[in-house]
Amino acid sequence: QVQLVESGGGLVQPGGSLRLSCAASGSIFSINIMGWYRQAPGKERELVANIFSAGATNIADSLKGRFTISRDNAKNTVYLQMNSLKPDDTAVYYCYAVIRTGWGRPWSDYWGQGTQVTVSS
Repeated sequence: QVQLVESGGGLVQPGGSLRLSCAASGSIFSINIMGWYRQAPGKERELVANIFSAGATNIADSLKGRFTISRDNAKNTVYLQMNSLKPDDTAVYYCYAVIRTGWGRPWSDYWGQGTQVTVSS
């Protein structure tokens, strides 16, 4: 069984910063992609950023320059650094990872429970 546990969400003023963390644990053989989606009230879930095991990253065009993603493979942890936050960044942020639980087993998607980020004065 695999678990993804997020931390670091909360309330921040416009212009502020937050760093989200997501740690994967359990029966992990290998992790390929790790990343973040977000979902604001009344909107569809959207990709924020992802990072491959070798370090290549993708960040949503609208967030480039403000958000960065990184990971620590030794800790099975992915981070999302969010700077210059705006009220429009308010959403539930979900961590996900593409994981194999054993040799020869298929890659599967796993999701965290979500962490609330609220940007408000």
